[in-house]
Amino acid sequence: MINRRSFITGLKGIKLNHNEIKFLKKFKPWGIILFSRNLKNFNQIKNLTNHIKRIFKDDNYPILIDQEGGKVNRLSQLVSLDQFNSEYFGNLFLKNKEQFNITYKLYIDYISNVLKNLGININTVPVLDLRHPGGSNVIGNRSFSRNVKVVSQIGDFCIKNFEKNSIASVIKHVPGHGLAKVDSHNFTPVIKKSLSFLKKNDFKVFKKKKSLFAMTAHVIFKKIDPLNTVTHSKIMINLIRNQLKFKNIIISDDLSMKSLKYSLKENTIKTFVAGCNLVLHCNGNIKEMTIVAKNSPKVNSFIIKKTSEFYKNIS
Repeated sequence: MINRRSFITGLKGIKLNHNEIKFLKKFKPWGIILFSRNLKNFNQIKNLTNHIKRIFKDDNYPILIDQEGGKVNRLSQLVSLDQFNSEYFGNLFLKNKEQFNITYKLYIDYISNVLKNLGININTVPVLDLRHPGGSNVIGNRSFSRNVKVVSQIGDFCIKNFEKNSIASVIKHVPGHGLAKVDSHNFTPVIKKSLSFLKKNDFKVFKKKKSLFAMTAHVIFKKIDPLNTVTHSKIMINLIRNQLKFKNIIISDDLSMKSLKYSLKENTIKTFVAGCNLVLHCNGNIKEMTIVAKNSPKVNSFIIKKTSEFYKNIS
């Protein structure tokens, strides 16, 4: 663990190629994230995750996935979950709380079982962004609700039940992406609401969440830090730590997203300077991966301590 670097990387295809094997052995990323391009069938995925774990000699090596359900269903080749988006569960919560508890727990148990059997141990859920009228469809029905209490309670339920099943969770996109009117994959969202409004709404949902991980929003909150996205803002990371009381590992959203306006090297360095613990790079481009790796420090004592908690939770 001490020799690993503080980044999470994607991969290009359904198996490790020669360059990726060399890269993983040389730069030793803290974790790996898998996408649909990496996932063909059960045996292939299991072979891939086993190969990764053999390289690091670590059966608990962190392997992440975005398995939200609905339109973000990385396991679409294996299971059809299109109808089970966050909006579906948010509506069920309001309609029949008892039925929600049963149905959502069954859903989480099922997803957890699939992930564990595939060798995946971190799911980047729950999405805690509020669904605001006029917000970008990049969130849309990935949000449970526009109601703060509903989203917060479902979030707690999600975190608790995934971690009961030895799958770590990642709350996102801290401290709130729902007010963004453009997609941060392509543009830089600028949110102009006051701090007092945000504290009562979008930020409140993320307060005191017990997830082991949180993923930043690549958005600018103009009234708080007019220059930097959350990912690059010391002010915003301090707010997440001190006002929202998040004490665990903060991961950046994908550094290759166009919301971040600097070079990839600068985007990496600025993310660590702001106070994020790990950076995320997803596209599997080996040249870009190398830039991120070279500008990512070795894991520090905080990450080692928190990773040991992660291992304890999944063992």
